[in-house]
Amino acid sequence: MLIALLPGDGIGPEVIAQARRVLDALAIDGLVYEEGLVGGAAYKAVGHPLPAETLDIARRADAILFGAVGDPDCDALERHLRPEQAILGLRKELTLFANLRPAKMFPELADASTLRPEVAAAIDLMIVRELTGDVYFGEKGMRKTADGQREGYDVMCYSESEVRRIAHVAFRTAQARAKNGGGGKLCSVDKANVLETSQLWRDVVIETAAEYPDVTLTHMYVDNAAMQLVRNPGQFDVIVTGNLFGDILSDQASMCVGSIGMLASASLDSNGKGLYEPIHGSAPDIAGQNKANPLATILSAAMMLRYSLNLPAQADRIEAAVAKALAGGARGADLGGSMSTVQIGDAVLAAL
Repeated sequence: MLIALLPGDGIGPEVIAQARRVLDALAIDGLVYEEGLVGGAAYKAVGHPLPAETLDIARRADAILFGAVGDPDCDALERHLRPEQAILGLRKELTLFANLRPAKMFPELADASTLRPEVAAAIDLMIVRELTGDVYFGEKGMRKTADGQREGYDVMCYSESEVRRIAHVAFRTAQARAKNGGGGKLCSVDKANVLETSQLWRDVVIETAAEYPDVTLTHMYVDNAAMQLVRNPGQFDVIVTGNLFGDILSDQASMCVGSIGMLASASLDSNGKGLYEPIHGSAPDIAGQNKANPLATILSAAMMLRYSLNLPAQADRIEAAVAKALAGGARGADLGGSMSTVQIGDAVLAAL
């Protein structure tokens, strides 16, 4: 089994290193790695954020473990050369259209959430975000209006087939969670009251629901969903939404459980091959200082074992070790503690 390791920029190499330590400790037969350059690190080395060599590694790999991209030194570059184009390019080239972002409150972190403990304790949800459509991939540009003003535009667009395939993933995710004690509920989040794109989204999700009579489907406007994530997050089981809304809501959910440094994610193709990454960014302000929380990346490695490599028992071991480390007081600065990146990795390894 080949794992493509793409550390990227900022704290990416530091958190990837800890995830690899945990994977190595499991001593999984046949697990090998190939490392590639992405993001600002790749641009500085070879002049492009997603070099052909890296894309080749990613295509050959059984799964990809990704760190983070983003480098202030590259902010003035043309958009197609900026570090963030690496992750967008990988999603597009590998058809990674389904993003799974779990948010679950570890009891040990109830005091780290800004929500009341009794509200935060109920959080156990999965956000299914469509990844290859919406304004991120629609036509975009800058132009001059008739009166000479600059105007920027980004087209929000979804085809029926794009909505239908992510809806199937979401319904199947709700079914799988129901088998493991979940609620068998799916909430589709849109803005159908003002956007034609969202009206199509809602119509297609309703049509797809006919194939999943065991899943309870509801709908919610995105502004209300943002409010409900704070007011009563325990009402949600699975949320399915578009690229833009999903990006925002999943980051919001991360703070509901205490820190953006705690949330893992999987980006999957139709065959289950995936790219796994923490949802946080490159955090250049703390890069190289041994301060980053590696738990989201370690939990992303667990998701990789479960969803792409069919090793659920090993994934369970990692997740249990993270919970045990947290129970033992493993906290970085983001969770009000003082442990370093390596020390948190040490705590997980000791628990493992």
